[in-house]
Amino acid sequence: MAKVILVFASMTGNTEDMADAVAEGVQAAGAELTQKNVMDTNASELAGYDGIILGAYTWGDGDLPDEFLDFYDELEEVDLAGKKAAVFGSCDSSYSAYGAAVDTLIEKLQERGAEIVTEGLKVELGPSSEDKEVCKSLGETLARSLQVTA
Repeated sequence: MAKVILVFASMTGNTEDMADAVAEGVQAAGAELTQKNVMDTNASELAGYDGIILGAYTWGDGDLPDEFLDFYDELEEVDLAGKKAAVFGSCDSSYSAYGAAVDTLIEKLQERGAEIVTEGLKVELGPSSEDKEVCKSLGETLARSLQVTA
């Protein structure tokens, strides 16, 4: 069974709601899931998983949340070649750099060798019921990308 880790940061609960929906999709597609707040993990743990999903809100004018900064820096030391990945986040269109944290994390994962299997998912503020279905689909897509075809 493929192993997936989902690491997220949430301040208001929006990104956590998204993470829960993504997790539902991963499990529905038959993968083993570990879900962690970014404050409770470090990037070296990613090496033990086949799939990686990161979720972060964008802070201010396009920054990663403070709680994601150490994890982001630790990614420099991790080889993610052969790993499949996806990224999601809650965003706020009142800022000029809409969802920039999602883009920043995608770039870092690719730089470290991971294959991004689906477009970064950006949701305005809190996820609606429809948004949660899209989140679930992201989880399913990542998990299915790990299934070995005979």
